[in-house]
Order: sequence, then C-alpha cells, then structure tokens
Amino acid sequence: MAYYLSDNNISYWQAAGIEIKRSRGITRGKSDKIDSKDIAFYAYSHLHKFRQRCISSKTIQQLRLLFTEREKILKSLASFEKTSENKDFVPKEVFRSVETINKTMVKHLKNAQKQIEEKMLVLITSEEKLNQQFKLITSIPGIGRQTAIYLIITTKGFENFESWRQLACYAGVAPFPHQSGTSIRGRNRVHHFADKKLKSLLNMCAISAVQCDKELKAYYERKVKEGKCKMLALNNVRCKLLARVFAVINRKTPFINTFKFAS
Repeated sequence: MAYYLSDNNISYWQAAGIEIKRSRGITRGKSDKIDSKDIAFYAYSHLHKFRQRCISSKTIQQLRLLFTEREKILKSLASFEKTSENKDFVPKEVFRSVETINKTMVKHLKNAQKQIEEKMLVLITSEEKLNQQFKLITSIPGIGRQTAIYLIITTKGFENFESWRQLACYAGVAPFPHQSGTSIRGRNRVHHFADKKLKSLLNMCAISAVQCDKELKAYYERKVKEGKCKMLALNNVRCKLLARVFAVINRKTPFINTFKFAS
C-alpha cells in the first residue's frame, strides 16, 4: 500500500498497530467494520501526531533486503557449523557420511555472505550521501561496518529520527522510570518494545568500545565504581555511542578522540 500511495503522490500516515489497539479503550467484538471505525477515530483524534511518511530510496530498500538475506545466511551458517560438534561423539564412519556435504554447504554459505557484504558496500559507495554517512559512523571507535549499514537502513539515511534520544528509545536502550506515589519506587529500566537487532548490534559495539576506547572505558569503570551494575553501565555506553553517531552526522566531520589530549 505504501508503494501504491507513493507512486500516486497520495499523502499517508503510518502508525503502530498496537498504539491504535491500546487507544480504543474497552471494546467488545471484532470485525473489519469495527477496526475501520477505530482506525478512522484514531486518525481524527490524533491529528496532532500526524507526520507524513514516504518510502525509502531504492538504495535503502536494496540494503535492507541484502541485510535480511545476510541474517538468514548467518543463522544457517551457525546451524551447519554445529554439525562438527558430533565429531567426537559418533563413530568416524558415521560422521564421514555428512562431513563432506557439511563442509561444502558451509563454504557456499560463507561465499554468499562475502558476496552480499561486498554488494552492500558497492551500494553504499554508489551514493555520495550514504557513503559520507558510512565513513562518519565507522570513524567512531567500536562501531563496525554492519552496524553502520544497519543504522543507515533504520534511520533511512538519518531522515527518520530527529535526535539520538528518539533512536535510543526505538532501539530499546533508553531507560524509563518505574514509580507511582510513595509505594512504588522501582529502578529505571529499558522497555521490551525495541528493535532487537539494533539493540544487539549496539551491545556488541559497546563491549568493543569499552575495550578499545580509553574514554568510554574510563566512563564505564567510573559508573561501576559508583555502584551501578555492569549491564546498566554498558547501556549508558550504548547511549553515548548513539549520541556520537548523531554528532558526527550533524557536524559532517569524523569523530575526534579529544580524550587523548586530556592531561
């Protein structure tokens, strides 16, 4: 529908289905007629949230499909590589019956993964704007190529989010309070509504950044000494990485590690 509306120059608005569902209040029964009425009422009563949407550029669409195919290959590769675990637990004659086939499949999958990654890089370099964003993001310690590509895909070339805080909320790394009156005083926690893939990538980036970036390492260790649990301190590092991403994109200059100039 989004493609059809865009091709015919028709303005449209996209909203999460769960948001519309929870705005209905107490309801009884379900039918297409009732759902249509609820969607129309939501659109009428939430006009202040209206934001015209548009489909991604063809390059972003291609990157998204290629990234999805790469994820499928990685899952298949992990599954096939587990076959080698049987080597020491079954007779050699039994294992040899699948060993050659398994090695062939693993080899083909790795070649396919390499081809997809090369094609994604070609697509990135084919557009000046995306290529510049890719170079700026990868200039940040701890953030690799695949995370940079996924950030570009998710943000639609950094046109879909206005600030790093919005993206942190979308990625599920923004903490929210859990309090009510004087009886409930829970600690701040992240929400389970999140882009789990982006959250996973940011987690790996945060672990890498703590190891290779002296500033973030010092920040992480300081938070732990203050009494914060390691996962909470690591989540703070994730947010800092997103803040750095938006900083270099907005400035249009590579990341500069000023920590090394500190006395």
